[in-house]
Amino acid sequence: MNYGNIAATGRTVEAGFDTINSTNYFVIPGSNNGSSVSNLNTSSNVNVPGRWVFRVDGGPQTGSGIFYPFGLSAGDAINPAIDDSSSSVITLLSPFLFFGRTYQQIYVNNNGDLTFSQASSVFTPYSFPAYGSQDIVAGLWTDLNNGASGVISYHQYINGSVLTRATQDINSYFPNLPFTASWVFVATWDKVPYHLSTAETTFQVVLISGSNYSFILMNYGNIAATERTVEAGFDTISSTNYFVIPGSNNGSSVSSLNTSSNVNVPGRWAFRVDSGQLTGVFFNSNNNYCNTYNNTYYHNYNNTYYNTFYNISSIYNTAR
Repeated sequence: MNYGNIAATGRTVEAGFDTINSTNYFVIPGSNNGSSVSNLNTSSNVNVPGRWVFRVDGGPQTGSGIFYPFGLSAGDAINPAIDDSSSSVITLLSPFLFFGRTYQQIYVNNNGDLTFSQASSVFTPYSFPAYGSQDIVAGLWTDLNNGASGVISYHQYINGSVLTRATQDINSYFPNLPFTASWVFVATWDKVPYHLSTAETTFQVVLISGSNYSFILMNYGNIAATERTVEAGFDTISSTNYFVIPGSNNGSSVSSLNTSSNVNVPGRWAFRVDSGQLTGVFFNSNNNYCNTYNNTYYHNYNNTYYNTFYNISSIYNTAR
């Protein structure tokens, strides 16, 4: 779906698709409000302003389209190809606020996670909540080996098209926040196999900040099933805040990460992590439904669940 100039209107509007009995349907964010349809020529789900792309034969809508630029062509720095190694300390070009703590540095660890205070070579993940002494963001924390093959790389941005894309993404997922990205950090594990295996994983963790807001995107490509211990999500010091992506702590089901989502973009999970609430659209790990949620599966310092669901009659809903 390609959009040029779209004038705002007081009339009823709708953009997307619907099927018989609405077994599958999608509404482009903001397209069912005449006052905001003029934004259609700048929004996108494939990083091409004004274009929305969908796979509609029945298979999952996955692919490299959800990934931010990565690799040598994007100017990434490359991690050492050494099993259980990490990047050297990376000085951030802008501070990153993570649940009340402000960090000026980060480490990209080869075993699928990011840490802030020190590098980590731990290849068997702790189950969240770990009640540990370090904040951690786990794209797919497990025993990976880029010493065998694959590339782990990272890049940070303070201007350019990546910031524009991040702003669009966050405004799509958190429409009630007045957000403009001023810094983006992208870490990518590209075709990295599990230890003593040829089965590969491809995923990406994107940190985004602007003003006093901080967000994390986790993007998943092909993830091979494994018998190893795995974990995807995040955990804070003393586990005052933590989240486990449903199904990600079971090696036999991690291959479904590229079809699950909490923002109606299969393969992508988005979180606000400055200290505000986690909001968005939630799919279960089997992608059987989605609802708008407020702090669903998110744990506060009392480790209680928040499950406030809202009416979804006018919001994305998939029943497969």
